[in-house]
Amino acid sequence: MSPRHRSGTNEAARVVTAVADVMAFVIGLWILMYLLDANRANDLVSFTQHTARWLAAWSYDLFTFHDAWARVVAGYGLAAVVYLFAGHAIANRLRRY
Repeated sequence: MSPRHRSGTNEAARVVTAVADVMAFVIGLWILMYLLDANRANDLVSFTQHTARWLAAWSYDLFTFHDAWARVVAGYGLAAVVYLFAGHAIANRLRRY
C-alpha cells in the first residue's frame, strides 16, 4: 500500500475520531449543565441543550426513571458512549486499511 494512501486513511481516521469526540463532549457538557442547574435562558446553555437533544434524539427519552436527573444522565449518557465507541471503532478500522 502506498504511503499516500496510508496517509489519507490516517487523516480520515483522525477526522472521524475528532467528530465523535466533539459529539460526545457536547452531550457530556449538557449533562453537566443540567446537573448543575445552569441558566437555560443563557445562549450557550440553550445552544448546548438543543445540540445535545438533536444528537441524542434516539436515546434521550429511552429510559423512564422516576427522577429527571437519572433520565438525563442515562439517556444522554448512552448516546455519548455510543458515539465514542462507534467513532473510535470506525477510526481504528480505517487505520487498518
